[in-house]
Amino acid sequence: MSQLNPHISGMKCIQCGLVHALDDYFEGCPRCLKAGTPASVAPHYTDFPAELNAGNIMNWLSYRGASGLGEGSTPLSSLPRLAAVLGVNALHTKNEFCNPTGSHKDRMGAIVIQRAVDVGATTVAVASSGNAGVSTAAYAARAGIECVVVTTPDISPNWRRAIEMHGARIIATENPDDRWALIARRARQGDWYPVTNSIMPPVGSNPFGVDGYRAIAFELQLQFAAQPPTDIVVPTARGDLLWGIAKGYQDLRDSGLVRSIPKVHAVEPFPRISLAQQGHGVVCRDYSGDTTMESIGGNTVTRQTLLALESTGGLGVAVRDEEVISDQLVLARAGLYLERSSVAALTGLRKLIDHGQIGQDARVVMVATSHGYKEKTEFDDSLSAVDVSREV
Repeated sequence: MSQLNPHISGMKCIQCGLVHALDDYFEGCPRCLKAGTPASVAPHYTDFPAELNAGNIMNWLSYRGASGLGEGSTPLSSLPRLAAVLGVNALHTKNEFCNPTGSHKDRMGAIVIQRAVDVGATTVAVASSGNAGVSTAAYAARAGIECVVVTTPDISPNWRRAIEMHGARIIATENPDDRWALIARRARQGDWYPVTNSIMPPVGSNPFGVDGYRAIAFELQLQFAAQPPTDIVVPTARGDLLWGIAKGYQDLRDSGLVRSIPKVHAVEPFPRISLAQQGHGVVCRDYSGDTTMESIGGNTVTRQTLLALESTGGLGVAVRDEEVISDQLVLARAGLYLERSSVAALTGLRKLIDHGQIGQDARVVMVATSHGYKEKTEFDDSLSAVDVSREV
């Protein structure tokens, strides 16, 4: 029996506002695609619950059935010493690495697999270098359907092993863009149900899956009921997570449950957003995506990213690898060992503060998307040996 939220009446284009019939639109809004300005669609809700509480968050989402793996309800970590050093009122992380496969992608995986089962799909496909692939593989295994992860040959051995352990099939293409072309072709043939973007210029991932990220806003609203955050800092590639959080807060405001919403900021490894905002397009060909922040690499920007920032008053900020590597140690010494793509939120926060865009009264939440144990590490064996002998 379908668990689709009965208050969804169609799929609304986030750009032109047209409400399409309830269906899967893997390439975004058909009208905007035809006009050459691709944009995502999102589930269009005719009504929301009268209240928000810990027991009814699922009623705010597109699919209301629980996966059974236990995603969501992720905890916070308070960082008072770091807040004092940075000069902000309060600083927390929202620990998405506490999800079943260790990243925020489980929010998407849990719902998109429900959608796939609902429409009778037997194989889901995801273009991923890591977290999304592992998550999709896990939730597909849970649901008893096949999963194909289309990746590149340099995928981390840690991620590859996890994907294979869940029983998914891995296909490696020569470059990232080829992943999208393969998935698009097989989706059009009806062979695969796509989880992630598959066109260029890009739109967001599967809109039902992206809808799942709205739950982060709902949880934060409950976790900070007395003093809501003023700013949320989000590591960003094509903006699925960014859009979901921003949209969740907009829905709370539109339903009358909150009067104001926090600014939602995007952090990226290259200044893709600023180029797109200056009219240079959403494909930034000057950037090859060569960064150690693998989860937020690439050379594209989506319309959903730009609209999320515009709707909340947030800003996009670019950070460099060497800055993030330094901040990875800072967070580790505060008790949080995070993936570099996640650490980027702290580096971006520093820049927003330095530029006067976040002030001393700010109450900031950084979204900790994934822990650092997944990264392929490089050890200096000789140094390790010296350290051990000294301890002995």
